[in-house]
Formats: sequence, C-alpha cells, structure tokens
Amino acid sequence: MTQNAAAQNAVTEKIERFIAGQDLATPFLVVDLDVVADRYAQMRQHLPDTEIFYAVKANPAPAIIALLVTLGASFDVASPGEIELVLRHGADPKTLSYGNTIKKQRDIAYAHDRGVELFAFDSLGELEKISQAAPGASVFCRLSVETTGASWPLAGKFGCDSDMAIDLLAQAKNLGLIPYGLAFHVGSQQRDPGQWDGAVAQAAAIFAALECRGVSLSMLNIGGGFPARYREDVAQIDTYAVAIDQAMARHFGNRLPRTLAEPGRYLVGDAGVLQAEVVLISRKSATDPRRWVYLDIGRFGGLAETEGEAIDYLLRTPHDGKAAGPAILAGPTCDSVDILYQRDDYEMPLDLEIGDQVQFLSTGAYTTTYSS
Repeated sequence: MTQNAAAQNAVTEKIERFIAGQDLATPFLVVDLDVVADRYAQMRQHLPDTEIFYAVKANPAPAIIALLVTLGASFDVASPGEIELVLRHGADPKTLSYGNTIKKQRDIAYAHDRGVELFAFDSLGELEKISQAAPGASVFCRLSVETTGASWPLAGKFGCDSDMAIDLLAQAKNLGLIPYGLAFHVGSQQRDPGQWDGAVAQAAAIFAALECRGVSLSMLNIGGGFPARYREDVAQIDTYAVAIDQAMARHFGNRLPRTLAEPGRYLVGDAGVLQAEVVLISRKSATDPRRWVYLDIGRFGGLAETEGEAIDYLLRTPHDGKAAGPAILAGPTCDSVDILYQRDDYEMPLDLEIGDQVQFLSTGAYTTTYSS
C-alpha cells in the first residue's frame, strides 16, 4: 500500500517545498511546526478543562519545545536532559511533571533542585527515593489499567494495581510528601476512545477509598494515547474528548479533580515526514513472489515502532499510482531482525529502483528519540 488519498494529504505544502529545495543525505526527518500548533489548539478547544503536558520524549526537537512554551503548554519530562531542555527554552519548572516512574535518586534531587514539584511513582522503592531526594514534593501514583485497542500497549512495565496505589498514597504523607493524585495510560496509539472509561472508573474508586482513610487527592492524569493517523483511520480528537468528558462526569460527578493529559504522538506524529532511500531490491529465489526492499533506515535507526509491525506507516514513492506488487521492507543493518514489514500486506511499485526516495509519513513522533 503506497499511493492513496491519505498519503497525498499527509504531506503539507511546507514540507513539500522544503524537501524540494534541499539536497540532504537520507535518512532525514522534517516536521511542520504549523501542524504541531494546530494539534495543540485542537486539544485546548476540545478538552478546555484539561491541562496539556506535552510528552517531551515523543520528539524533543528544540523548535518544538520553544513553540509549545510560547503556546503555554506544560511538559511531561522523563530525564534530567529533558528537564534542562524545557527550562532552557523558558518553561516554568512548576509546569513540569516528572512522569517517569523509574528514576535515579540523584536525578530526582536534580529535578527538585531545579524547581520541579510533581513526581510520579508506582512502587514503594520509588516513593522512598522521592521522599529522600525531594522532601515535600507532590506525588502521584501510576495505575496499571486495561490497554486493549492500543497499537503500542505499554502494559506490564509501568503502574501498580489499585490496592497497592491506595496503600502507597496513604504512606506518602507519612514520608513527608503530598499525596496529590493518580495517573494512568491506556496505551499509545489508542484506537478506542471508550478505553478511558474503565480507567477513570478505577481512579474514581481509589479517590473514594482514600477519602475514607483521610487522604484527599486533587489530580488525575489521564495520560496520552491520542493517536496519529497511519494506515488505519482513527477517530478525531473531538470524539476522544466527548468520551473522556462523559467518563469523568459519570465517575466523578460534580467533584471533578484537576485533570492533566500527556499527549505526545497526537501533537507531533502527523507533523513529520521521514525521507529514506532504496539501497537494494532483491528476491530470495527466481520464483519468490515478493521482493525485498532494503532502505537506509530500519528498526535501529528510528523506526523501532515497526517492531511486531505495531505501527503501520503510510509510504510514498515517486512511482505511486503505477502497478505494484508485494514486498518485504527491511533496514540496512547486519542484524537479521532489522525487518520493518514482512507480515503486513505492503505493496511497492514494480517500477521502484535502487536510489529512489521513499517517504514514511506521520513519523514526527518517537523516531528521532529511538534513533539515539
């Protein structure tokens, strides 16, 4: 699958002009900041009561950070490097949330020293580190929630169950911290807007249980998961917003907490185009029906989300619209697992040649970060 209306519409005129006017060695990524600004505005419009904390790990390009600071965004940061980056571009440390639940104690101390006040945890060990390195900080516990419908689930490694969250938040006050709230993530590239309902219900039950123990929480972080557009159509942001608003009203009633969201992919994914070059086209036998198309970028050069063929990027070539045939797409490294698409029904033009340029669309998120 290469040429279609979605692929044509995914590349903005600004990106087309930029690429046409350059002679850059591939692979390279181009991001249209106007798309980022538009996506941020859409989120502010449709989720007006939700504070937007950009997930810096999605794309930490300085120009993106500078733009979002100007627009008034807050930031979900995961490392001292990200903290330094956003502060260097003028962000207020009070607008940062240290959302990584696996932090070195010295990194917690660094963040606290720089003025960061909000820290995530999902275990007793992490909570104790925060109490020692950031006394008096506000903390929120990440829950383990259902992630059905997500292309990149993020399940298992992060979060704890409800009973543990209740016990840990009750202990936080005794450790000299402020038990501030809860967080969850329904999985990256979440295609089901209804998936937030169960997670919000789980959070509301914990709010109520802690209230009975004399602990009043103030904040709910509904995470990311808002999708970019790849080969599969996804609902618009207004559909997600309606589903989230209904879930909050259903489970919290009139006692709505401060609400945060951590979009990354939604803000920057569709803003980017990654240009690559065909290095080799071959077959494994004379009767092999599929060609192997080797590119100068692969899973280890930035396209890690093709692992398990989880994220299906739209592609463009100079020969779109002509006869096409099945192909296996692979990267250039000497590692046999550096294969992008082997099971999915990708077709590439029969006229495709070595040296042709291939564009991966909607690659503004999690490509430059994975490449490093």
